[in-house]
Amino acid sequence: MKEKKLDIKQQLEAVKNMKDSEIDYSDSSDMGDADWAKFKPFTNTKKSVTIRLDSDIIEYFKSMGKGYQTKINAVLREYKRHH
Repeated sequence: MKEKKLDIKQQLEAVKNMKDSEIDYSDSSDMGDADWAKFKPFTNTKKSVTIRLDSDIIEYFKSMGKGYQTKINAVLREYKRHH
């Protein structure tokens, strides 16, 4: 029998209601003896800028729905990471 695909709200609700013992960690990396005292969470502030983009680029990201600016930011961050 095919499993019914849940929408994002249903998925989030299902995760929220999960018990810790139900979480599958098999594909997570082992942090081992990481020095958690030195851990600093990623805190990057956003700055508002004006940028000119080609209209087809804007329409492409807008066609993906809500959060298109966040998606553009993610693409630029990935580019930065690789260059």
